[in-house]
Amino acid sequence: MRILIDTNCYSEIDEGATDAIGRIESAREVWVPLIVLAELYSGFELGIQRERNERQLIDFLSRPNVDVLLPDNETARFYAKVFQGLRRQGTPIPTNDIWIAALALQHDLVLDTSDKHFIYVPNLSILRRRTK
Repeated sequence: MRILIDTNCYSEIDEGATDAIGRIESAREVWVPLIVLAELYSGFELGIQRERNERQLIDFLSRPNVDVLLPDNETARFYAKVFQGLRRQGTPIPTNDIWIAALALQHDLVLDTSDKHFIYVPNLSILRRRTK
């Protein structure tokens, strides 16, 4: 399976959740959106264990099946379509999550998240698990 992880998925891995770790270890490809990195680094800056958290993130990113996924011009087009669709449906979601959904759709990846609002994004493949 080729998956794209949301910030809450990384947090579960960082906390040692065995089901989240198992999904990552069994995936053929694990992609971390640049947007998720920005959210993680922002959280690290606000916390008291910034150095430890950054080291753990660097270790995670060095796994052979893990890489960072950058948005590009095509991602912006996917973003616009997702944004328009959600607005038309009357089901807005946070801006960063629109970027994450756009990357998943663009690259045909399954999104690993516990955020329920992603169900409003048409054609988005989501790993079904507990939701917030």
